[in-house]
Amino acid sequence: MIEFLSKKIDWIDIEYWFYIFNDLSLLYIIVPFFVVELIRYAFLKRLNKDLVLDSIANVITFGAFLIIEITLGILAITKVYFWIHHHFSLPHLELNLTTIIACIILADFAYYWEHRMMHRIGIGWATHTVHHSSPHFNMSVAYRFGPFDAILPIAFSLPLVMLGFDPILVLLSEVFVQVFQTLLHTEIIGKLTKPVEYIFNTPSHHRVHHGSNRQYWDKNYAGIFIIWDRLLGTFEPEVEKVVYGISEPLNSVNPVKVFFHGIARFFRKLKQINGIKNKLLAFIKPPDWMPKNDTIYESK
Repeated sequence: MIEFLSKKIDWIDIEYWFYIFNDLSLLYIIVPFFVVELIRYAFLKRLNKDLVLDSIANVITFGAFLIIEITLGILAITKVYFWIHHHFSLPHLELNLTTIIACIILADFAYYWEHRMMHRIGIGWATHTVHHSSPHFNMSVAYRFGPFDAILPIAFSLPLVMLGFDPILVLLSEVFVQVFQTLLHTEIIGKLTKPVEYIFNTPSHHRVHHGSNRQYWDKNYAGIFIIWDRLLGTFEPEVEKVVYGISEPLNSVNPVKVFFHGIARFFRKLKQINGIKNKLLAFIKPPDWMPKNDTIYESK
C-alpha cells in the first residue's frame, strides 16, 4: 500500500484525471442535473421568468469572473506562485497519490478559512455577497460570482505552495474543491446518511450556508469536509426551512447590478463613515461593523 501511494505519477495522468473529474463534470453532471432541476421547478409550478432570468444572470457573472480569473491566473501562477515555489518553499514534493490527496485536503482546509474570511471582513463580503444574493438555490447559483472572488483567495493558496506542492497541483486542487461545491447547490437531494452528513459537506449543509435566516448566518463554510465546521464551531444543521438570499434583498436580475451590487453597497457604507482610519478599518472589520458614532449598519 505504501509503495502504491508513493509511486511517482506523471503530469499527463494528473491532468487527465483532473480533466475527467473537473472539466467534464459540467457535461455529465452539472448541466443534466440543472435540466432536472428545471423540470422539478416546472412540476412544482415554480418555473417563472424571474428564476430563468436569475439563472442567466448567474451564468453572465461567471463569465465576468472567468475573465478576471484567467487574466489574474496568468500573472499569479506564472509569476507569484512559481516565484514563491522556487524561493520560499520547503523542498519540492514529488507528484504521487499521497501528495495529491494531501494537497486536496489542505486546499479544502484553506478554502474553509478563505470562505470564512469572505464572510467576516468588509471587503470580502462586498464581493462574496453576490454569490448569496439569489433568492433561488440551484446549480446555476454555484456560478454566481463577485468581482474579487478570484483575487482575495490567493493569500490562502500561497501557504500550500510554500509547503512544497507544485503550483499547478495547488490550482487543480482548488478547482476540484470548487467543483465539489457546485454539486451541493440543489434542493433535490435531501439529507444523506448520518456518517456522510457528519464528515462531508452535503446539499443540506450548504442550503444552511445560503440561508438568510438569522441562525444560519456565517455557518457551514466547508468545501468538501464539513468536519472543519464541526471542529471550529461554525456548524449549523438544517432544521428550520431555509430562506435563500441576503438580509437586504437585491430584487434584480440585471447581471451588471448583480455583479457589482456588493461593491456599490460597500462604497455607500464608506461614505457614511467618518475619518480615514475608520474607512480603512471597514475593509477588514466584519460587514456589520460601524464606528460607535456613525450609523449602525447590518447586512448579510
